[in-house]
Formats: sequence, structure tokens, C-alpha cells
Amino acid sequence: MSQSSILRQSLTLIIATAGLVTFLLLDLPLPFLFGPMAGCLVGALLGAPLKGLGQVSVGARTVLGVAIGTSITPALVAKLPTMALSVMLVPVYIVIIALIGVPFFRKVCGFDPITAFYAAMPGGSADMTVLGQEAGANVRQLSLVHVTRLLVIMTVAPILLTQLYGVSLTNPLGAAAADLPLHEMGIMVLVALIGWKGGERIGLFGAAILGPLFLSAVLSLSDVLHTRPPREVLLAAQFLIGTGIGASYAGVTLRELRHTVFSGAAFVLILAALAAIFTEFVTLTGLAPAVEGFLAFAPGGQAEMAMLAIVAGADLGFVVIHHLTRIFIVILGTPLIARFTIQKSTKSESRK
Repeated sequence: MSQSSILRQSLTLIIATAGLVTFLLLDLPLPFLFGPMAGCLVGALLGAPLKGLGQVSVGARTVLGVAIGTSITPALVAKLPTMALSVMLVPVYIVIIALIGVPFFRKVCGFDPITAFYAAMPGGSADMTVLGQEAGANVRQLSLVHVTRLLVIMTVAPILLTQLYGVSLTNPLGAAAADLPLHEMGIMVLVALIGWKGGERIGLFGAAILGPLFLSAVLSLSDVLHTRPPREVLLAAQFLIGTGIGASYAGVTLRELRHTVFSGAAFVLILAALAAIFTEFVTLTGLAPAVEGFLAFAPGGQAEMAMLAIVAGADLGFVVIHHLTRIFIVILGTPLIARFTIQKSTKSESRK
């Protein structure tokens, strides 16, 4: 790597760290993910020569895969029969979002077919940006849409929980590295590396996420792994992923920023209306208590909603299984559905 590239990457890390510190000082949501992205966005608008971190950012994605996979536990699977009817609504929820979201981003916002598809998918912001990037989407548009979605949701959701549901968000968060078994953390490192590189070798789409996800889920269900990655590692992964995404803002314009953020904010209103309908339905039919129903169908990231469930003292298993179902359907189904949908859209437009 040239000295120029190293200097640009170092500058990018400095700018990302400044964004993180700013978010921490202002007590803004998800500072380790959104802080670096916001910092890099400001840097890009000021003309800073940003450069991504290459394989370092890709490697950080493996932590997401392990975190999701280790959430699939025998205890969680055992609870499935008690929440089957509610979980069955998740695919319906996703299909409705896609049927509304893809045409919205394609026809109203003017996104290209690939970007429109991945922008509409209600997966995690990092997951959808990574998968969309590999599929050839406009990364800046895609990340801005999903960041806008999560920022709005993660800002409004705590307010609704405290003001509407009377919940106190005071329960402690997850375990630190010092509290986890060393051998399990070692296994997680191996799972991340083997899943990532093994997935790449066999041509697995989104290998950095899906490879570790599959392996860690198998080991979790086999009673080998009993916990998610430690809090420090998850925060570091968020920082590296946020920095990698933030570096893609290089060259972004204010006009592009206004258009994309407005598009993302408008889509959040659509998602909020759909989430409210599903929440009200599961609550009125007795399929879920009010707080659990709200958290299960709130269109945020799985990790963020799990975090809110923990601090709210909600039934974590109920919330996690709904979001894992959503994430699994979106992550596993999106590449296949995207190829069919995008090809069909492209052929239709070529006839006009």
C-alpha cells in the first residue's frame, strides 16, 4: 500500500473518531456506528480525501454474523411454538414492506433498481449496505437511507417506550469480555475467520456475514457457544463498519444528501404506519403484550431492538426471535429475490 493511501486511511480514522466522540458527548443513539458515519459524511462534504479500510472493515462484518448466529439458541427454538402465530406474520410484514418500498424508491425517489430494492428491505443497516454493495447498489444512497431509518427509529422508540408504555430503560446491557469464557471467545474468532474465508471460497454471497452466521448458529444449537461476542468487540465492529461505510461518502454533494435523506425519512413514515398496524393487531388479538409487540415489529436493526428489549426489561426471546426471523428472511432471501426482481424490472424498462 502506498504512503498516500496510508495517510488517507489515517485521516479517515481520525475523522471517524471525531464523529464517535461527538456522538458520545451529545448522547446520540448508536454512537459507535453512526458517529463515524456522520463524521466521515461531514468530512466528505468538506472535501476530505477519505479512503476505506479494505479488508479490516470487511473482517468487522464477521462479528455481525457471529452475533446473529449465536442468538439462535436451543431455548429460543423451544419457545417457537408459543409465538408461532405472531412469527408467521413476519414474512407477511416483509412482503408488504417490499411491495410498497421498492416502487416508492424506484418510481418516486428515482433510485436505480438494485439500490431501490436494497433500500426497501427492512434488514440491518450494515447488513443491507454490505449486501447491496456486493450487488452493485449505490452505497451512498443505500447507507443514507438505512442510517436515516435507524436514526429516526432509535430516537423515537425510546421516547415511545417511556412516554406511551411507561417503561423505565434502566436494565443493564450485555456482558464484557472479562466476564466471558476465554475458550468461547477463541471459538468465535475461529468461526468468524473460517466462516468468512470458507464462504468466499465456495462463492457464498455476503460471505463475511452469512458464513460466520451459519457456523455460529450450528455451534449455538449444538451447545458449544453460549453467548454473543463481548460488548467491546461489538462496539469495535460497529466503529469499523461505520468508518468503512462513511468512507464511501467521498464525493457526496449537498443536493444528493438532501434528496436521499428526505427519501429515507419519507420511507420511515411508511414503515411506522405498517409497524403500528401490526403492533396493534398482535396486541389486540392477545398474540403479544404491548411492549413486546412494539419492539418485535419496530423496523430497526436486530441488535438495536435487542438492546432496547434488554434495557426495557421486555421478553428478550420474543423480541429476538421476531427480528431474527425478519433478518434471516431478508438476508437469505434478498440475494435470490433481488436477482429475479431486478432482472424483471430491467427487462420491463428496456421494452419502453
